[in-house]
Amino acid sequence: MNERNRIVSFRLDDSFGRGRRPEVEQERAVAIEDLLDENCFALDGGPEGPYSLVLGMADNRLLFQVQNEAGEDLRVIGLALGPFRRIIREYHGICESYYDAIRKLTPMQIETIDMARRGLHNDGTELLQARLEGKASMDFDTGRRLFTLLCVLHMKA
Repeated sequence: MNERNRIVSFRLDDSFGRGRRPEVEQERAVAIEDLLDENCFALDGGPEGPYSLVLGMADNRLLFQVQNEAGEDLRVIGLALGPFRRIIREYHGICESYYDAIRKLTPMQIETIDMARRGLHNDGTELLQARLEGKASMDFDTGRRLFTLLCVLHMKA
């Protein structure tokens, strides 16, 4: 992908997502910062970027609202949430275990939980990339950050 194909502006449409754990809010902030700092994203079939991206949910669908830098809509990509539900539920559960472990377990026990968490995160990233196939392309790190944000978006407090 060429260097124009990147996300330069991002917004999470999470009007119902207030009151999340501080650890989740921190993950959200870091994922957005890292996403904007370094990413590779392109709409399959064009147009080229740079892009502004709004990630949201409506009617039980994940929505990627892709715009140009001027805020003009280029494409809205909708994905059914069904294929993501199991992995999001498992990821949320292991994240809760991880956050609790940080407070009371040994570093070795924390590392074991974190390895499982990273494995689920990778599975979610691969699923997201597969579901976007033919619609949008991204590198793995961009997919990881977007999966993190999908999970945050899916939390209803």
